[in-house]
Amino acid sequence: MKLLENSSFEAMSSQLCVETGESRIIGRIESYSCKMAGDDKHMFKQFCQEGEPHVLEALSPPQSASGPSAASPSQLAKSSEDGESPLSDKCCRKTLFYLITTLNESFRPDYDFSAARSHEFSREPSINWVANAVNSSLFSAVGAEFNSVGPELWNAIDQEIALQGCDIYSYNPDLDSDPFGEEGSLWSFNYFFYNKKLKRIVFFTCRSVSVMSGYGQGCLDNELDMELDDEEEMDGFTEGRFPRALCV
Repeated sequence: MKLLENSSFEAMSSQLCVETGESRIIGRIESYSCKMAGDDKHMFKQFCQEGEPHVLEALSPPQSASGPSAASPSQLAKSSEDGESPLSDKCCRKTLFYLITTLNESFRPDYDFSAARSHEFSREPSINWVANAVNSSLFSAVGAEFNSVGPELWNAIDQEIALQGCDIYSYNPDLDSDPFGEEGSLWSFNYFFYNKKLKRIVFFTCRSVSVMSGYGQGCLDNELDMELDDEEEMDGFTEGRFPRALCV
């Protein structure tokens, strides 16, 4: 897996990191190539010792399955890369490897997700449901300020990954061995937009942590110092945008 440069995602990630009074929102959007080279090939061979790449692994039911915005049966029946309906809640092991490797690349060297299992992932059948879930979470956290960012965010993702050609997966961690279970963590979401044709994954992760936990405070202090040192930089932020409060 290789992190792909994307200036729009870098700008979005900066805007998705903000303090909201009692909590800090820490968001990040990244694009990865699924082309394997070097260490990836070695890890893939090890991964395949537990099962062939084409073997299907059981996933957890989609997060949308019981929600008010659950997809219709016709949406659920939409074929995927594996030729299986999302109702089967399965994906091939090669796809599972891509998801786990994306997590490892995104959070290295602090966390290792190599022990993650298929039941910690779900396939989400509807891009509309995922977009609504993300928008709802961020709007609830930061208020109307998100309205000016939301359309730009989804346009940037669509430009990079062609959303209509994607399978969408979510990661539902066990909270024992990853960053989403740390003290002070309030909520999180983790979505993978996988376009098999483009051989690319866009990973969108976001979490809310209590300011009492102190997480991200050092980065916040650094940002404030930079702004005080360079007043001109502040002129580049327009009213209605997220303030540049935190970085990942």
